[in-house]
Amino acid sequence: MENPSLLELIKEDFCLPKNNDPAYRSSFELVFNYPGIWAIINYRLSNALYKNGFTRLARILSGLSQFLTNTDIHPACTIGRRVFLDHAFGVVIGETAVIGDDVLIYQGVTLGGVSLSHGKRHPTICSNVTIGAGAKILGNITVGENSKVGANSVVITDVPISSTAVGVPARIIKRKDTHNLLDHNDLPDISKEMFGYLLKRVAILEHALTDKACIDISTKDNELDEIYKNFIEAMMTKDVK
Repeated sequence: MENPSLLELIKEDFCLPKNNDPAYRSSFELVFNYPGIWAIINYRLSNALYKNGFTRLARILSGLSQFLTNTDIHPACTIGRRVFLDHAFGVVIGETAVIGDDVLIYQGVTLGGVSLSHGKRHPTICSNVTIGAGAKILGNITVGENSKVGANSVVITDVPISSTAVGVPARIIKRKDTHNLLDHNDLPDISKEMFGYLLKRVAILEHALTDKACIDISTKDNELDEIYKNFIEAMMTKDVK
């Protein structure tokens, strides 16, 4: 298949809100309500200039786009077809980042570098990936096809194909479903699951101490209950103005 022309790419970009955003009502909204579309289109233009040697002009256009859309996309990065920046505000895409086709990126996402050296120092995002709001993907790593990155996750290692990355730093979880990439909210809470496991483990140990060693832990247990009660009350107390 031949590479699409710049005009064909821009036409595809303009069709994305209609296909990806349930809030879309009319093409009139494209002008005022979809900064992500304009950020991508401005990137297409500045990237064409950059590849043809007009690097300074490309950087100027990129700077103007950043001012208008609050989205920082380096003109030298590589972005594939039908990449949708939903809401877009705060998105940062570095110089050597590579993004495949049909990628969905929410607001506040950073595809950043962790090295000051030249060469490939930003992530590669393969096709059909969803990146949740506020996620940070850092360094020369790869997020495999059909994967998801949970909101506010910090990814510093490769994510295999058809996997989910969640947490800080992100933990990798294999997943079986690869159909609905919009279900990025349906991700496991690793910290919650681990905390639940620890609570159950502590309960088992307490029973073992009480039953087998005949150790009385009621006094300490009451102290812990009081501390926990005070903590819950403090969390539920509303600020008084």
